[in-house]
Amino acid sequence: MIITLCLMAAITFMTRYLFLHKRLPFEIGPKGQKFLSFSAPAVLTAIWVPIVALPSGELHLSLTNPYIIGALTAIVVAYKTANIYATTLLGMIAFYCFL
Repeated sequence: MIITLCLMAAITFMTRYLFLHKRLPFEIGPKGQKFLSFSAPAVLTAIWVPIVALPSGELHLSLTNPYIIGALTAIVVAYKTANIYATTLLGMIAFYCFL
């Protein structure tokens, strides 16, 4: 287990190092940069969709699901304010009010 964890950390470090170190002769072209710009939203979506839509392991898409209420509140607040603190706080408050 510890070997796997260390190997995963080393692989993650090396892949980040290639992109961040200034002395390495490695550049990503405009097409590669555009392609990579979709990775963060894709990863975040892959994280939150199962949490919100499958809170108990089964598909639960209704307004009685507190995860959906919190997510919808966070989406609206983020769109209206573009403030990460307000989005997080109000999304959590909405979630806990409907829990």
